[in-house]
Amino acid sequence: MGHAYDDRLYVSLDELLDFNGENGSNRGRMGKKNYDNGETTVFKSKNLETERRRREKLSSRLLMLRSLVPIITNMNKLTIVDDAITYIKVLQDKVQNLSQELYEIDATLEEIPEPKIVEVDDAQEMKNWGIQEEVRVTQIGENKLWVKMVIEKKRGRFRKLMEAMNGFGMEYIDTSVTSIKGAFLITACIRVTLT
Repeated sequence: MGHAYDDRLYVSLDELLDFNGENGSNRGRMGKKNYDNGETTVFKSKNLETERRRREKLSSRLLMLRSLVPIITNMNKLTIVDDAITYIKVLQDKVQNLSQELYEIDATLEEIPEPKIVEVDDAQEMKNWGIQEEVRVTQIGENKLWVKMVIEKKRGRFRKLMEAMNGFGMEYIDTSVTSIKGAFLITACIRVTLT
């Protein structure tokens, strides 16, 4: 048989006759196509290509499974599948443990009462920290002033202060407002226009 392998089963005519003679029937040839290749008769199974594709598909999927499972003890099909099953069981145990921990954390959070929010008066907070209201004014140019004010933090107080100063003809060049411990710290550079 000096022929190259080309997905066909090579059988000589004598072997075929001996095979059929033993069984006494022609069932061995069912599903095979007869090709005459010169000196030998060639039979090709109709399911050979389908079986080969099925095995290649199975092998590629086993290799993919092997790449996903971190611990593979052996490279045969049985151990790859067995290791994958073991790994899935380990992951399921981890999921169950983590969901149990999460459930316990949720249960303890429900038991803890929410802290009560204590509202402190801004004036009282300023007094507690020793902060006193003050205003400092320094002239830094011919018609420019630098102003530093510490006032009690109340809603709308800064807006009213700005409106009042604009009413006196003062223009804010640069203003910085910081809220800390119940007080406003306001620093501003003001241009005064005399009319």
